[in-house]
Amino acid sequence: MSSEKVVIPTLIIPPIEKYETISIPLPTADIPFYIPLVVPPSDLESPEGVESEAKEEPEQGLRKVDIPFTDFKMPVPENEILVTAGTTAVVSVAATLTATAAFKWAVTAMKPILKTAWKKISRSKDNQKVS
Repeated sequence: MSSEKVVIPTLIIPPIEKYETISIPLPTADIPFYIPLVVPPSDLESPEGVESEAKEEPEQGLRKVDIPFTDFKMPVPENEILVTAGTTAVVSVAATLTATAAFKWAVTAMKPILKTAWKKISRSKDNQKVS
């Protein structure tokens, strides 16, 4: 064994510093709420001995037509409403067909004019590039 000194390494730790932490409040939110709507059940009936105040009145503006071979009655609007809807549909279709025909005619008439103009523009640009 030799007489060498053994040096044990040491670690110097600095003193602990106290840091102040900030306080972050928890987020809050306004939660929406509503007043619940109370809907009576569909099978609600008045107690025995109490007469109903509501009288069944036919809906205005609707007639009911029996559909043959079924027990179903189909509601049909008044004649004025049917005439207005039919007239609107006829005018709409007529306007669409007329506009389509006019557009096709305009395309057919303008096609040669546009081709000629395009050729002249292309020639003038080619002449400018050559110069």
